[in-house]
Amino acid sequence: MNWDIVEGNWKQFKGKAKEQWGKLTDDDLDVIAGKRDQLAGRVQEAYGVSKDEAEKQVRDFEDRNKDWRQ
Repeated sequence: MNWDIVEGNWKQFKGKAKEQWGKLTDDDLDVIAGKRDQLAGRVQEAYGVSKDEAEKQVRDFEDRNKDWRQ
């Protein structure tokens, strides 16, 4: 997954993130703004998981959405 493309199309893409991580608020998603490290950090905070677990969830998310196009 190309995070430059995700960042540029975040408004369209954030629905997929919201489906995956329902605890993330619209404000969280606005702060993330398509930045991978921000996404992992917010997942870690919202779900109370370790950094490694948050990274794993983001990697799984990337794998499921690797063919995403606008």
